[in-house]
Amino acid sequence: MNKLFIYYSLTNNGDKVADYYKDKGYDIRKIEVKKKLPKIFFFRIMTGGFKALINYKEKLINFDNNIDNYNEIIIGSPIWFDRLSTPVRTALNKLNLENKTIHFVLYSGSGTGKKAEEFINKNYSSAKITILKEPNKYNDELKKLD
Repeated sequence: MNKLFIYYSLTNNGDKVADYYKDKGYDIRKIEVKKKLPKIFFFRIMTGGFKALINYKEKLINFDNNIDNYNEIIIGSPIWFDRLSTPVRTALNKLNLENKTIHFVLYSGSGTGKKAEEFINKNYSSAKITILKEPNKYNDELKKLD
């Protein structure tokens, strides 16, 4: 079975999860955006949260949406204002996930991800969801992925 981890990472939490899946034999695709968020933490969370709230469509850089050769797709996203990050939401609009085994891995510094879970359950009802608290900081969180 061909497996793929597609993710976005702002604070390296997604990169930590990507390393985990790479070690498990998954192919990795990182989502990159044309316009980066501000470097100052306060402005970064306010901008990202606002974008998530209004379902902003990001401009992605060189995003490969061809997933025909994969049976299992894992989507990694930070939680922004209780929602999926806008880069991931934009990428999802470009992917055909029919007939795929789907798993979402969400990572958060403080949010619960309830709105993200509602979105996933509504649009990808068979998908499994795992929420991690700052896997870059708490290595034990990766054990939830086993």
